Amino acid sequence: EVENAEPGGESVQAGGSHTLSCKKSGFTSADFVLGWFRRTSGHECEKVSTITGSGRTYIADSVKGRFTISGDYVDGTVTAYLRMDRLETADTGVYYCAAAPEWLGVDTRECSRVRGTQVTVSA
Repeated sequence: EVENAEPGGESVQAGGSHTLSCKKSGFTSADFVLGWFRRTSGHECEKVSTITGSGRTYIADSVKGRFTISGDYVDGTVTAYLRMDRLETADTGVYYCAAAPEWLGVDTRECSRVRGTQVTVSA
């Protein structure tokens, strides 16, 4: 299994909070979708959260009520944040960020396409 993660990563205590940020450039309009995905131990790549240029959001049931996505678009650059509260050890994994024109979309194949960030939640 290829984790495709950047070296290093983040360590957080269970119950704590952490915010991931992601910046993608090269967009010609605000018609985008940005998604956060993750691969946790023993699980396939999971779509965690997405946000579109119109502000439409999606949050997976597994993190609903704990994770919040936000983002903006300025001069061709999409910046998005994934605020993670009340982290659990089960949230430990590699987190991936990907963005594309909304008509093209993003999906769980991003876990194999982009470099992710290791997030480790310790008890």
